[in-house]
Amino acid sequence: MDTVVPARSVGDRLDRLPLTSFHRRLVVALAGMIVFEWIETHSFAFAAPILREQWDLPISGLAAVVAVSSLGAFAGGVLGGWLADRVGRRRTLLAFAAVYCLAALSATSVQSPEQLLVARTAVQFGAQGTAVVAIVVLSEFVPAAARGRMQTYKVALGSLGIPIAAWSGYFLLPQWSWGWRLLFGLGACGAVFAVLVWRWVPESPRWLAAHGQTERAHEVVRAIERACGVEPSDPAPSRSPDGAGAGTAARPRVRAVGLITGAYRRRFLVVTALWTTGLLAYSAFTTWTPTLLKDNGLTLDDTLLLSAVLATAAPIGAIVAAPLIDRWDRRTTQLVLGALTATVLLLFSVARSPATILVFGFAVSLLFQMAVPFMQVYSAEVFPTRIRAVGSGTANALSRIVNFASPALVTAVYGGLGYTAVFVLLAALAATGGCAVYLFGPRSTGVSLEDAASGGGTTPAPGTRATRTDTAVENI
Repeated sequence: MDTVVPARSVGDRLDRLPLTSFHRRLVVALAGMIVFEWIETHSFAFAAPILREQWDLPISGLAAVVAVSSLGAFAGGVLGGWLADRVGRRRTLLAFAAVYCLAALSATSVQSPEQLLVARTAVQFGAQGTAVVAIVVLSEFVPAAARGRMQTYKVALGSLGIPIAAWSGYFLLPQWSWGWRLLFGLGACGAVFAVLVWRWVPESPRWLAAHGQTERAHEVVRAIERACGVEPSDPAPSRSPDGAGAGTAARPRVRAVGLITGAYRRRFLVVTALWTTGLLAYSAFTTWTPTLLKDNGLTLDDTLLLSAVLATAAPIGAIVAAPLIDRWDRRTTQLVLGALTATVLLLFSVARSPATILVFGFAVSLLFQMAVPFMQVYSAEVFPTRIRAVGSGTANALSRIVNFASPALVTAVYGGLGYTAVFVLLAALAATGGCAVYLFGPRSTGVSLEDAASGGGTTPAPGTRATRTDTAVENI
């Protein structure tokens, strides 16, 4: 029988660890999965102009593929989060990785728009499930002082998938009529990193402790402590699972229904607003910009080249975010990023020459990608362990429902009001998420996951300060 040991002591022990090769392996394995997930997510934007010509598709046909595959992403995000909270992080992550690798392979042999729609929907289902669980996994292993920074490193490495997709499209698509098949098939290479996840990523001790498997949780923590060169410590029996002192009654079990009816409703709505507005603006920009530029006079070669250069901003944006993400309150930084992104989108909307499109488009991509790690880490911080994956995953997935309507919205705005109006709309969306988090979101920077989820938000985790990372972060 498991020894009943408070779940909170597991979090305390993980937060006290220095950053070592164990944490770096986590980042590499998870980022490798995200590289190919992002290749799959972004490849359609670069293949769309070619498919439109080869299959004589109207823009509404492309919109249908984008919209329906967004439903697949929604289902993957919700189910992935639910399963990760129900059966465990590791098993769910590997299962969804297998789905998107197999679906990516199937996309190479489609023969019609209908088959492409089915394949892309399956790809998005598996990719989104993988992505939402990877965010939670990294958040639950990394010390509080480095949580944002390590998530940013994961995003920086993972976002290499965007320029890989773009430059692959640039070199493959004009050369061969079937080059888009190779582009879609790149995602199957994610199987290599799935093996690394299987070897390097244990089950989350926080999840184990929250589900009563406390002895196994502490066994995992002891193994991690040894891997980090730290003498394994005995679990502290004086803390209750919610972080209160000894003698305090444990709180009732938190359930997913609390996302819409209970104490976590406001947090869920704030995180949903952040994901919905931010991801809608970002995905619309990356998905539709190549097609809109081509429709407004740029040649296919120029469009692909500009798109590839813009995509190169993705990992640079995440790298720029790394020294900022744990330095200030995430809510304030997100507000500033939203305002800057909106401003540059407005400038992009009136740019007409390739040079100005390149400059402002690069800046937009940079700012969007700077915001991604903030969105990811914040959405995982504000929920308790029992509903962390389903809370952050569902909020993320709901943005895909909005994306289901976004093709119709973009085509309606483009057809009725023109090219410039599309980017004015995206500017308004980019500013909205930052405002919602700043005005209504809880504080989470530099505190333990347990304190952030309980609403404390003021007590730094062991060895941390409220707004700055400690020297352990520099060990990476």
